[in-house]
Amino acid sequence: MGFVKVVKNKAYFKRYQVKFRRRREGKTDYYARKHLVIQDKNKYNTPKYRMIVRVTNRDIICQIAYARIEGDMIVCAAYAHKLPKYGVKVGLTNYAAAYCTGLLLARRLLNRFGMDKIYEGQVEVTGDEYNVESIDGQPGAFMCYLDAGLARTTTGNKVFGGPKGSCGWRLVYPSQYQTLPRLGF
Repeated sequence: MGFVKVVKNKAYFKRYQVKFRRRREGKTDYYARKHLVIQDKNKYNTPKYRMIVRVTNRDIICQIAYARIEGDMIVCAAYAHKLPKYGVKVGLTNYAAAYCTGLLLARRLLNRFGMDKIYEGQVEVTGDEYNVESIDGQPGAFMCYLDAGLARTTTGNKVFGGPKGSCGWRLVYPSQYQTLPRLGF
């Protein structure tokens, strides 16, 4: 057997750059995060809100957050394990639970900003697309971007249940409603 050249020698390790910890753990896609967090320069210090939806084995987490240099600031949060308090007893990780968690998050957020009396939302649930128009002389409708994390954003995925449940307020994200189911929830 012949000699094999050592590929990982001293020169290799001298130049080796270790990736960020959360990238090594497989928790954060920094390319996607950069595009979700970066704000236009002409908007100065205005926060760019994200709706973070995470689906775990036993829970669904929906949060509204914005980025600062010292870390992300969570404005409001809702969890599926709190849904039994509101009458949803079983199936806390299915699409319906994601829908209800998004709805709960929207109501909490509008209440926190004092916009729940201004924007009543959709009275009769039909499953159709619902867009809120801003009212003159009042604060504009709340706008945020969907942060699905590392989940596969295919049509009908559970992460889209959160924005669908909170569609009583203006929600903007790059796919322009193409991946939200049209019927049912």
